[in-house]
Amino acid sequence: MRVLLVTYGSRGDAEPMAGLAVALRALGAEARACAPPDFAELFAGVDVPMAPIGSSVREMVKGNVTGTAPQPPESLPQRAARVFAATYDSALAVAEGCDVVVATGLMPAAAGARSVAEKLGVPYVFVACFPTYLPSPRHPPLAWPGRPTPPDVTDNRVLWDLNAEDMNALFGEAINTRRASLGLPPVDRVRDHVLTDRPWLASDATLSPWPEPADLAVVQTGVWIRPDERPLPADLEAFLDAGAPPVYVGFGSMPMRDAEGVARAAVEAVRARGRRVLVGRGWADLALTDDQDDCFVVGEVNQQALFRRVAAVVHHGGAGTTTTAALAGAPQVIVPQLADQPYWAGRVADLGIGAAHDGPTPSFESLSAALEVALAPETRTRATAVAATIRTDGAVVAAKLLLDAISRDGQPVST
Repeated sequence: MRVLLVTYGSRGDAEPMAGLAVALRALGAEARACAPPDFAELFAGVDVPMAPIGSSVREMVKGNVTGTAPQPPESLPQRAARVFAATYDSALAVAEGCDVVVATGLMPAAAGARSVAEKLGVPYVFVACFPTYLPSPRHPPLAWPGRPTPPDVTDNRVLWDLNAEDMNALFGEAINTRRASLGLPPVDRVRDHVLTDRPWLASDATLSPWPEPADLAVVQTGVWIRPDERPLPADLEAFLDAGAPPVYVGFGSMPMRDAEGVARAAVEAVRARGRRVLVGRGWADLALTDDQDDCFVVGEVNQQALFRRVAAVVHHGGAGTTTTAALAGAPQVIVPQLADQPYWAGRVADLGIGAAHDGPTPSFESLSAALEVALAPETRTRATAVAATIRTDGAVVAAKLLLDAISRDGQPVST
């Protein structure tokens, strides 16, 4: 049995697919991936063939944030058309013989993946990595650029209806124009077409439970984790062994407008708490602010191993980093930038396993206050307790559900 995994977004969108690929292979199935070229090394590391979608997401996002993009910024409809076309072309080229298409990430990309599934006559499953991507009367939708939530509307069902209209306005023409050229029928409601009436949710039930009752029949499988057995680099091991556990500061796939200022504020705030600092370079290209030996900078490393050895994790609040830190029992400070990150910041604060930073721009004062919460003994105790409740078999659960459904009647649990 062969499964095509399609993802377009940040590393937090690609990592879960790598985890599912490993679980599928363990059950005797073959996986192929389509993802931005930024993640070729990730999929190569788990021996999964990957077809690249378009150009580097990192370079595009970094250029837009810093104002150094080689071309003028695209409108969302323009970007939707480009991403849909690139995803469709990439996925179709490697989809021969695939029995099902599983997609996550940006909506235009997932729409391209579903169109490939329709063209080939195979089933399609959409997976979200956090609950607030999916419509529910229990929470409002994410805000989209240029589409602010009306301040006088508080009913979540009304807000989700407006969200469906926004998705049609932003993506409908681009998607339906390309579908027409492929001989596929038009889509009336883009969001519902992409998500299906039975989407999957790849998140942990403790960290991010799906709120019931709800209109969608959501299948929460648990978080999809790629087991990482890589040893930590020798120089990092030496730094960790040279003193008390440091505070890790990194913003993953998020570029920052003032990376130097962010790094300086973070280093000063951590030092003021009497702690050493471990800076994760990430897409923001964070760097050391001086040459003192209480600071160290790392690139891409095994965070599953690293986070078990730090005093706290200061990060942007992506689903993957939040879950990895929680599973390691590491207290967190989340400095949310966009999308699902405010949601994760709220969950960390509500669970008592860290602090939600107020706003996207950290300062010495704001980080000092957040670190006071995260480094308190009671926060570490609570983080340790929550870590023991997090399940790590979500990818295996999802793989079995997928293969069992296809083997049984040729249809997965999403329609």
